[in-house]
Amino acid sequence: MNYIGTPPPLNPAITATKHYFQALDNFTRTFAFRAGDRVLMLTDPLLDPRVVDAISGHAKARGATLSAFMAPSTTLPGVPDEVKPLIQAATFVVSTWFCSIEDPFNVAMRKAGQRWVKITYFRDLDLLHTPQARFPIDLVGEIIRATERKFPKGQDFTLRFSDARGSDLTIPYTTAMRDPMFAGNRWRGMMTADEPGCYIHYLPTHGPNFWDSTAMKNDTNAVLPINGVLYPQWAIGFERPFAENIAVEFKDKFVTAVHGESDDAKALRDMLVGGKLIEGGGCGFNPKAPRHTIYPAGSNSPGALHFGIDLAKPSDFIRKVMPNWEEPPVHQDLVSFDMTVTAGDNVVIDAGLLTALRDPQVIEAASRYGDPVDLLEGFVY
Repeated sequence: MNYIGTPPPLNPAITATKHYFQALDNFTRTFAFRAGDRVLMLTDPLLDPRVVDAISGHAKARGATLSAFMAPSTTLPGVPDEVKPLIQAATFVVSTWFCSIEDPFNVAMRKAGQRWVKITYFRDLDLLHTPQARFPIDLVGEIIRATERKFPKGQDFTLRFSDARGSDLTIPYTTAMRDPMFAGNRWRGMMTADEPGCYIHYLPTHGPNFWDSTAMKNDTNAVLPINGVLYPQWAIGFERPFAENIAVEFKDKFVTAVHGESDDAKALRDMLVGGKLIEGGGCGFNPKAPRHTIYPAGSNSPGALHFGIDLAKPSDFIRKVMPNWEEPPVHQDLVSFDMTVTAGDNVVIDAGLLTALRDPQVIEAASRYGDPVDLLEGFVY
């Protein structure tokens, strides 16, 4: 006997075309080329060439010109000197490179008004046919703005990460940190690359961090007492979530110990001890991003968090299991799906649920696109 309690998926002949054009609208609006723009693509050999063709065709349709530079991989620690003149000549940069966001040269170019789109999550043109590609980018922006409102203004507060496994990590936030952290276009929910100095992620999944060096005015060596312990459920490069509760201890941003007896714990201990936290709670904001797909940089589902750690030395484990990873073997993302996050007295995430999904303004905005419950809480698992 066959038991059927839920409706079968609709025939793609009914949905595919309309879904594709929803995704195309997000695509063309995100890559907000203007007539006369000089677009530079920073690529790598493993990028789907159809992605380059799609962006090139869109640029041509808008009256922009496009050139490309292919690096041997995405993992360059910084912009090579020979590429800097190409970047300086561009008004708009599309990049797969890991150094896109924090390289001081790129930061300076954005401060001068250059617009950037990072395409870590658009390496395959077929991704335009996914639910996360067609989720309305304006609604992603609304969710981000509602989350930003949870962080107190005009006062110091503590950002705390906790869970039932025993995690308890705190970041002391001052007003001087909050203002620069949340001033950028990403935390203002700006999802299209039409603002001078913008930095956008596409596909529209990978949201801004709750804390990173932006709060320290891009001083990656600034001293900050980020202390406590995390019990992550997973990490990039590990085939499955951890069977053991593995404790990762932090003192002043640095990993001081990893506790556990499993092979996973031993691999993390060799990898993480001495590493430095550079992303304190990178959060997903697209409800249609797959919840338990953490490669290449953490789940992008709302309320799922990743904690980025720069390692003290390159990891042989990462080199072996991810030889073609888009990030360098001196970085790791720890992932948790069920944390509670508070900013002062405000609950930002409640046991894995991003509370902004139930914000009245977000629900009202979602109702313009369909059923708010389906759009905001119908997670893809």
